[in-house]
Amino acid sequence: MERKTPVLYIVIPCYNEQEVLPLTAPQFLSKLQDLTAAGKIAPESRVLFVNDGSRDDTWAIIQSLAAQDEHYAGICQSRNRGHQNAVLAGLMEAKDRCDITISIDCDGQDDINAMDAMVDAYLDGCEVVYGVRSSRQTDTFFKRFTAESFYKLLNAMGAEVVFNHADYRLLSSRVLQEFANFKEVNLFLRGMVPLVGFKSTSVAYERHGRLAGKSHYPLSRMLTLAFDGITSLSVRPIRYITGFGVLVALVSFAGVIWAVVQALLGNTVSGWASTTSIVCFVSGVQLVCLGVIGEYIGKIYMETKARPRYIISERTPNMPKPEEKEP
Repeated sequence: MERKTPVLYIVIPCYNEQEVLPLTAPQFLSKLQDLTAAGKIAPESRVLFVNDGSRDDTWAIIQSLAAQDEHYAGICQSRNRGHQNAVLAGLMEAKDRCDITISIDCDGQDDINAMDAMVDAYLDGCEVVYGVRSSRQTDTFFKRFTAESFYKLLNAMGAEVVFNHADYRLLSSRVLQEFANFKEVNLFLRGMVPLVGFKSTSVAYERHGRLAGKSHYPLSRMLTLAFDGITSLSVRPIRYITGFGVLVALVSFAGVIWAVVQALLGNTVSGWASTTSIVCFVSGVQLVCLGVIGEYIGKIYMETKARPRYIISERTPNMPKPEEKEP
């Protein structure tokens, strides 16, 4: 069945992006105009910026852009809540105002021309379109190794993610309506979106260098994101701990039998080093296991509070109201 011309919202999270935003904002608007001119999207489409509690002039720039052109719109979070919450805030704001959304970072690294193929895939019947990096040749060896290990680790630990896909994706409003039923506070969107289902595909694109400013995702944050993704979407680490605990218990039980046999045969000798090594090893294993279990308990604690995942403090005056969307 042929679909009507959709209203598109390009959702762009921003945190301290005053240097790069003036460079990339015109590019996003130009792409919106090109898609509109080609008849792929409706003229009511928007570029929606989400200010994630920036401490610089990011919000002032967004307000200025919205005043210059009605196709720019923006929302501002009451404080910094992190990239994932900022993306979610934009998607939830857009879901009742448009037919499709495309989330993308504002640093200019993701190829905006891939949006054409994403919209085409939607018009062909797909509800989810993942932007996937075609290669990592521009990355350093360390960056390439850690990034690919990141995705492999997530899949090995039970968090199903699309390889080399971050948060550059198209989602239909139908998917977003269902996604709104996911109420967890601990967010890992690239692992949660596949759980919604619906027909999906992927679009390959080249990733470029950042146009200006500094990256907000160093190795430490990548590791934190990986751990959050694993513990938010999978209980496999606890199962690994259980299996490892059983293995250690079996080895310890065999050691006890060996010690008793040696004592009965009169072959025992005092061994402070071996005893200390065993005690330290078992104690270390217990502390690691308690740490992982504690992380899960902490997430349960945060989920039971059911605190809001984001709070919108301001909207640009030209932000369309939900009821303005055509049926």
